[in-house]
Amino acid sequence: MAELKIIRVRDFASFEGKTQMQGDRRVAAHLRILEQTPKRVFMHCHYDPGMIIESHGHASDHAIFVLHGSVRVGDTDCGADTLIVLEQGAVFGPLIAGPDGTDLLEFYAGDPTPVPADPDGFAAYLRERNIVPVPIEHPAPSQTAAGPPSSS
Repeated sequence: MAELKIIRVRDFASFEGKTQMQGDRRVAAHLRILEQTPKRVFMHCHYDPGMIIESHGHASDHAIFVLHGSVRVGDTDCGADTLIVLEQGAVFGPLIAGPDGTDLLEFYAGDPTPVPADPDGFAAYLRERNIVPVPIEHPAPSQTAAGPPSSS
């Protein structure tokens, strides 16, 4: 049965999706899974200043709305109020958070699985900049997708 859902970002705990050491500075992509069904996923993402995400695509159509700050996508700077649309099979990146970081609302029309474009090339890119990926333990999906009950 169809339902109305009102979801507030502040009601969800964030977890680190990717983390890097950039010199002595630790940066991360902080994620909140706001809703996840087989047909759609909504996430709020905060990237710390300078966070770098490799060039990649996704296993479904994907849209990103820049809420605050800025992110460079390949050679294009995208500030607040920018919509980025990535069709399934297309590749974008790298994504580099601006000097104030960035807050993004991400939508996936199905499977959000990332498909890296060039893992070896990205590893070399990070090495050239003395950036070290930090392994993290991801929470179980039930810990990230859980949130408050629907409210109006």
